[in-house]
Amino acid sequence: MNDLSIDPPKHPVFKASGRIIYEVTIHYVGGLTALRQREPTVIFFSNLRKAVDAIAAELALNNWPPRVNYTAVYRGVKQREFYSCDFNIAGARVFRIKVVPRVLNPALPRLGIDENPEK
Repeated sequence: MNDLSIDPPKHPVFKASGRIIYEVTIHYVGGLTALRQREPTVIFFSNLRKAVDAIAAELALNNWPPRVNYTAVYRGVKQREFYSCDFNIAGARVFRIKVVPRVLNPALPRLGIDENPEK
């Protein structure tokens, strides 16, 4: 006889992966940082297109060359898991823009806790 009343053990259901957000960081590098100390600026975007549009708009507003485009950022993020672009004046680096995907609300780890042996 087959006993169909035995249920398989139940495991908690966790979301396999969280939502991807994009961290945009502006690092000030080079000789100008000694004259004017500035902390890196970090901004988060929920959409890669919005991040690239915001970077391009800010560069255009401050008269920097438009060296950041969506295709370059997308390919860099997919191939190397980050995108980085340096901006120079007269051969001296001024700042670096870096785009890195981050996981928002990652899946919970098991924390190395085993199942209760009494049940």
